[in-house]
Amino acid sequence: MTIISIANIKGGVGKSTLATNIAGYFASKGREVCLGDIDKQQSSQLWLGLRPPSISKIHSWPINYDHITKAPEHCDYAIMDTPAGLHGWRLKEVLSLSDKVIVPIQPSIFDIFASREFLNELTQAKKSRRFSLGIIGMRVDERTIAATKLKEFMQAIDIPVLGFIRDTQYYIQMAAHGFSLFDMSPARVQRDLEQWEPIIDWLNHED
Repeated sequence: MTIISIANIKGGVGKSTLATNIAGYFASKGREVCLGDIDKQQSSQLWLGLRPPSISKIHSWPINYDHITKAPEHCDYAIMDTPAGLHGWRLKEVLSLSDKVIVPIQPSIFDIFASREFLNELTQAKKSRRFSLGIIGMRVDERTIAATKLKEFMQAIDIPVLGFIRDTQYYIQMAAHGFSLFDMSPARVQRDLEQWEPIIDWLNHED
């Protein structure tokens, strides 16, 4: 089993978007996937409840803010959505369970500032734990100065940049119906699938 956690101390950066779409990707490949959510808002679990029975099955991983347990043994991949402000014993529990940790960052000075210390903490934790760490730029409009600043920040730190997800309402529209990018007709989402290619390569790479 591979456990992938999506984490950032900052809220509203796209953690649930990544968690649900990663779960959707592995499910689309016929793998047994579990999706857990320790955020009190339970956005990923809401998405799971909206998911039509006619598309690839994703199982619920029964964890919550105060009760972080191991993933069900039958899962090939377990995806964990985490809350803003993740720290202390919860962060330690998440990292102890994780094989891979992805940190989403949006192109704003507030997100970059908040993420910097969190990434430093993860880098230190990585010295004594076994997880792989990567970052993804979220809601990135290539034409903006903010996007340029985000890329400059990412290039200055020694953490793999897995890719950039464009700023589009399409993810919100899909989520409202329990869909992931990988449940859609490829012709409709070709540009977005191309953005996901390096992310998927990293997810599939065995360290």
